[in-house]
Amino acid sequence: MGSRRKSRELLLQMLFQSDLGKQPAEQVRRTFWAEQKDASAEVRDYVEDLFNVATERAAEIDQTIEEHAKNWRMERMAAVDRNVLRAAVAEFLGKPDVPKPVVINEAIEIARRYSSPESITFINGVLDSIARGLEQTAEKQ
Repeated sequence: MGSRRKSRELLLQMLFQSDLGKQPAEQVRRTFWAEQKDASAEVRDYVEDLFNVATERAAEIDQTIEEHAKNWRMERMAAVDRNVLRAAVAEFLGKPDVPKPVVINEAIEIARRYSSPESITFINGVLDSIARGLEQTAEKQ
């Protein structure tokens, strides 16, 4: 598994822990990294960068997801799906140099591993819509 894939999977796990455990970011960091001693510095740095974006811009990220997930509220989404979406949108926002199709493909592959088969189409559609919206916004600026 490549370091970016590993980073994205660890980010999903951190977001999931934060979401379901209702834990503050610092507590998640402390307990999560205590268990992940084998993560390289490169992986850890990438995860930390994206976790910071995801937590600092959580309201914006959730609002963006809800706007593009027609008729779905965040609390109604499966926890894994909700956090796969959050991780991908955090990467869109925090790592604009990473091509959006790569982020989407990685999110889909992670969803294949951790979520249900029905979730893949949903995640793909929401992320594609968000990516197009971000590109349109960038073109206007």
